[in-house]
Amino acid sequence: MKAFYRLTARLKDTFKKLPICLIADSLYACENVLKQCKANNWNYLFRFKEDRIKSITDEFQALKNMEEEEGKKANVVKIRESEQRGEITWVNDIDYRGFGVNVFECELEDEKRKQKFTFITDIKITKNNAKKLMNAGRSRWRIENEGFNRQKNLRYHIEHASSQDYNAMKNHYLLTQITEIIMVLHEHGSKILRSMKKTIKEISSRLLEAFRRQTLTDEDIAQLGKPMQIRFT
Repeated sequence: MKAFYRLTARLKDTFKKLPICLIADSLYACENVLKQCKANNWNYLFRFKEDRIKSITDEFQALKNMEEEEGKKANVVKIRESEQRGEITWVNDIDYRGFGVNVFECELEDEKRKQKFTFITDIKITKNNAKKLMNAGRSRWRIENEGFNRQKNLRYHIEHASSQDYNAMKNHYLLTQITEIIMVLHEHGSKILRSMKKTIKEISSRLLEAFRRQTLTDEDIAQLGKPMQIRFT
């Protein structure tokens, strides 16, 4: 956690006005992190396990059960998709030591399994954003598991330190991260490449060849200073 506080201080100092939403596991669902987010004017969306903060869990379950007993289900969104069925239930404005926190619970079922997971956030939950919040919270799993699994086992085969020199080891991994970013942008951020239906191997080969042969002009370098967006669709 010490590294987390050092990183948040650097982020706030470097990007003073940048709107940030932290997405993390239940380890970060604690009073000090919530205070840090509030002080920095950041949003948060954390996985929340039942034993993490008992008072929040108890109040969430009590208020949810109260609505069910009274026949009210105002704070519920049904999920009806091709492969999944389920619902999202939430309670807003649960007080925790002066913080107003919002909790939502997702229950999903498909042909293979049933899943249940809970999140805590400072973002007010509504029928319009409940599903978006669920998808955002679950995206962390893809980053931590699919992303690192691809780096370790599938694409880059990082299974050891690669060097006994710390700087060399660090630089090797940073280059791997840069490579992964470029590959993701090429695979998912370019409609032209998708329309060409090129394989990953072909894209990689062409990209490597461009690094070897293509010379950057002054105009190319000037373009780097201009704001840009890469949209994922």
